[in-house]
Amino acid sequence: MQYLVDNMAENMAGTGPRRWQERANCLGVDPDLFFPERGASTREAKAVCRGCEVRHDCLEYALSHAEKFGIWGGLSERERRRLRRQRALARRAASA
Repeated sequence: MQYLVDNMAENMAGTGPRRWQERANCLGVDPDLFFPERGASTREAKAVCRGCEVRHDCLEYALSHAEKFGIWGGLSERERRRLRRQRALARRAASA
């Protein structure tokens, strides 16, 4: 989680590579909301993501960096795993 905070600080300073984070709905929201305890509701975090203009960028970041915890782009880790599997199957089908 500290990595997220540090990167957001870099981006605010204009030195980070992912400027999309500057436009995220979650900017300034308590990061703990996006990392709920096991079994806790993800509803509030997903509500923050729902109307976010950079939701797709956030999700793609999480997928490309294999983020294992938290809500990213409005999806939980379980939902991201499912999406990765679907994409892998689609790539295999396209190459066959």
